[in-house]
Amino acid sequence: MRYTTAGESHGKALMAIVTDVPAGVPLRQRDIDADLRRRQQGYGRGGRMLIEADTAQVLSGVRFGRTIGSPVALLVGNEDAANWAEVMDPFGSAEAVARVTAPRPGHADLPGILKTGAQDVRDVLERASARETAARVAAGAIARALLAELGVTVRSWVERIGDASTGPLAPADVARSAVGGCDVSCPDEAVAHRMRAAIDDARERGESIGGVFVVSAEGLVPGLGGYEEAALRLDARLAAAVVSVPAIKGVEFGDGFGCAALSGSEVHDEIVRDASGVLRRATNRAGGLEGGMTNGEALVVRAAMKPIPTLMRPLSTVDLVTGQRADAAKERSDVCAVPAAAVVAEAEVALVLADAYQDLLGRAFLGDMRAALAAYRARIGW
Repeated sequence: MRYTTAGESHGKALMAIVTDVPAGVPLRQRDIDADLRRRQQGYGRGGRMLIEADTAQVLSGVRFGRTIGSPVALLVGNEDAANWAEVMDPFGSAEAVARVTAPRPGHADLPGILKTGAQDVRDVLERASARETAARVAAGAIARALLAELGVTVRSWVERIGDASTGPLAPADVARSAVGGCDVSCPDEAVAHRMRAAIDDARERGESIGGVFVVSAEGLVPGLGGYEEAALRLDARLAAAVVSVPAIKGVEFGDGFGCAALSGSEVHDEIVRDASGVLRRATNRAGGLEGGMTNGEALVVRAAMKPIPTLMRPLSTVDLVTGQRADAAKERSDVCAVPAAAVVAEAEVALVLADAYQDLLGRAFLGDMRAALAAYRARIGW
């Protein structure tokens, strides 16, 4: 299962096409839209989220609430496009609108201009905008629906915003209700209070602020991914997917970077038999991944998000026309989007896991995948 997206931040719409979708997967409009709403919410979001009311229009690949085996095409409209019609006109005149010539430090602006030869930073920033991730979340809902039929759930929570942190949490210690009812997606209300204060402080100073979130997948069978070739290793595929989310600067699995300071006996998870005789791990420091494959424990992916590069008190840059020092361009932006980025990362993780299940069980029809999964579980005693 793979996807591609198209569309600009202030264009008419964002689009996603999800290919290699098996037939027979139940899909509900409200589930897609619920994920889109979650992406829009969160303390510290900017004015754009007050304009848009994201919902996905399914254009193909679904009939009577089930996938039919063909590519699923999704469209998420941009309500704000009406205010940018002249600026984003596909066939208008570039002379009629003001150019953006002050690239922002930390954004795709300057590298994109240098790569493409564009004369207006808007040619780059419109596509590089995190608004594009709405289409990814819609695509991820297709993968999430397949995973649900295979007994897998994917969720996320926020562990840090600025210097306010819960410290590392295990999935068993994180209540879904606590995260779902919190506007910073933090399961600890005392820490959430400090997170909001950090966001308020950043807003008052014209700053932005980043943090750390976790994506967890539970209900996975062991053996997803592969050790045989580099391209099959599930940790590599997951890391690439999560780092593709704008502003993500680091990813770890389980105890991750902390393992570098410990001895082997303190890092590796001993193998035990549970009460049912199934081979499990006594701990989950590996975050559910060993040798490029799932080991049957909960997948734990932790990601660090840098502060958003658009600042209301802009950094110094060089104007591309005059060659002189200038203040970086300002676009309407968020102060903090860590909870939203976590929802996008959920979609990315779900898409990778759905594809890995298809590698293991087949790709054409959900019924066949279920039968293959039952046979696989019986063979490995899981």
